[in-house]
Amino acid sequence: MLQLANAENVRAEAQSLRQSPFAIRGLTVSYDQKPAVFSVDATIEPGKLTAIVGPNGAGKSTMLKAALGIIKPLSGQVTHLGRPVADEMHRIAYVPQRASVDWDFPVRVIDVVLMGLFRKTGLLGRLSGADRKHAMACLERVGMTDFASRQIGQLSGGQQQRVFLARALAQDADLYLLDEPFAGVDAATEKAIIAVLKSLRAEGRTVVAVHHDLSTVPDYFDNVLLLNVRKIAEGPVATTFTDENLGAAYGGRLATARIDPAAVAG
Repeated sequence: MLQLANAENVRAEAQSLRQSPFAIRGLTVSYDQKPAVFSVDATIEPGKLTAIVGPNGAGKSTMLKAALGIIKPLSGQVTHLGRPVADEMHRIAYVPQRASVDWDFPVRVIDVVLMGLFRKTGLLGRLSGADRKHAMACLERVGMTDFASRQIGQLSGGQQQRVFLARALAQDADLYLLDEPFAGVDAATEKAIIAVLKSLRAEGRTVVAVHHDLSTVPDYFDNVLLLNVRKIAEGPVATTFTDENLGAAYGGRLATARIDPAAVAG
């Protein structure tokens, strides 16, 4: 009976990996011998909006970067529909934190969006008229067509974030990973971004976002992954985003997190 149960568990795990667009197993990342992320397992549900939530220093951004190979983990496996993420990067779009981008680089808005097509064309490939039309359509989707010729450094923070979302849209990916997409943006931009993310969900795409504003989680997201170096809980917002789980993730900082989201960003 034990062997049968083990075999069923193995089959269930294999099926879970095949179905998940972003499955993480045993991911560990360390800085100066101190774990930033420790043995995290997560199975992102397809076609859903999932928030990664936790206090400052919880490892949220680190987990995303390690999962994508931007930083090297100590251990762990990350798959997209059962295949290693490294082999599936053409199906994944990543929007980094705005603070990590050099906004003084002399490039126009339209050029930034066209960068989203480099995996298709190659760095030296020629862009077609259809490619440029597609890029403009992505800018229209985020309300930025009037800024296509503007240098990115001349934009406001919210406008810059919209442009990087447009670049991700240009990739026409299955999975969208966003690191703090609402950080430092105005209310109009936040509304525009969540509208786009919900439209991606309606198209059957999967969206995962590091998020710090606890008050908007129930309105914006379907699922939540609560993280504080280790995984605290994962599942639908309705059953997982509870005071008990939030208390386990934030401890004494929970009251501060509810009042001042910036206090627990990162």
